[in-house]
Amino acid sequence: MTTIWHNPRCSKSRQTLALLAEHGITPEIRLYLQDPPDAAELATVLSLLGIEAGALLRKGEQAARDRGLTPDSPPAEIIAAMVEEPKLIERPIVVKGDRAVLGRPPEAVLALFD
Repeated sequence: MTTIWHNPRCSKSRQTLALLAEHGITPEIRLYLQDPPDAAELATVLSLLGIEAGALLRKGEQAARDRGLTPDSPPAEIIAAMVEEPKLIERPIVVKGDRAVLGRPPEAVLALFD
C-alpha cells in the first residue's frame, strides 16, 4: 500500500499526487493537517525516510520561529512541536511498505516504485 501525507494547498504536494497518478499509482491520501500523526508515527516515518527530525522541519513557518525551533533543536522537541502543529512537517511524504520519500522534488517519490 502507498500513502501520501498530503496538503492540497501545497503545490509540491499536488504535483506529487499528480505524478503518482500519471504513473498509475493511486495512493491512500492522508490529509495530515486534519489527521496528524502522533510522536511514535512521526518517529517511524523519520526512520523510514532515514533523516533526523530537523530535516523534516518547515523552519520557515511562523510556528517554528515562535517556538525557537531550528533543524538543530533536540529531535524530541521538534517531534513534539510537529504533533501539536502538523503544519511544521515538510511535505509531501510518500510511504510504501517499509520505505518513505519526501517529495521534494516530486520526482523523488518515483524511487519507491523502481
